[in-house]
Amino acid sequence: MLPINNHHGIVIPLDRANVDTDAIIPKQFLKSIKKSGFGPNLFDEWRYLDHGEPDTNPKKRDLNPEFILNKDNYREGTILLARENFGCGSSREHAPWALLDFGIRVILAPSFADIFYGNCFKNGILPIQINEQMTDLFFKKALSESGLKLTIDLENQLIIDDNEKYNFKVDVFKKYCLIQGLDDIGLTLENKEDIKGFEIKYYNQYPWLK
Repeated sequence: MLPINNHHGIVIPLDRANVDTDAIIPKQFLKSIKKSGFGPNLFDEWRYLDHGEPDTNPKKRDLNPEFILNKDNYREGTILLARENFGCGSSREHAPWALLDFGIRVILAPSFADIFYGNCFKNGILPIQINEQMTDLFFKKALSESGLKLTIDLENQLIIDDNEKYNFKVDVFKKYCLIQGLDDIGLTLENKEDIKGFEIKYYNQYPWLK
């Protein structure tokens, strides 16, 4: 898993509430269990004017010029700004896979669906809950002609906007995992020597189980 600590990026203002996981990555693209290759179909039904299927070349599809990801100012964005209850709906882990594959490393929103929130941390994305006032302020700036760039300092739990600094909360253990780049498998492998030692001792005691 890609670690994240200090991240600086362009903010993509997705001015929608209750964005569900089927909108993030529609169901027809869930045929693969690989974590890569989902970025071109992120927000597929909003991003394109035609209906997408897994075998369709996204480069040959018609883009929706009104959708935020298709606007020049935000194509290289890595911080997603949304309204409340982001990631609701089904628990599909493909949703954070698609966001990460597109390049999103941080999501700012007033609230998140619980399962989606947890899945983000397990896949190298930092979801940050911000209040409504801060959300409105960031939308105003991000939608302006000059746009908005933010620095996210995970170690010190700060959102930095030029000279303004805003604190945010994050679980200590989840913070550690993101900074170290550790998913569930990575956490287990931190104890691989202890695991090997246990296996040797166990099979010496019960050799018929080999």
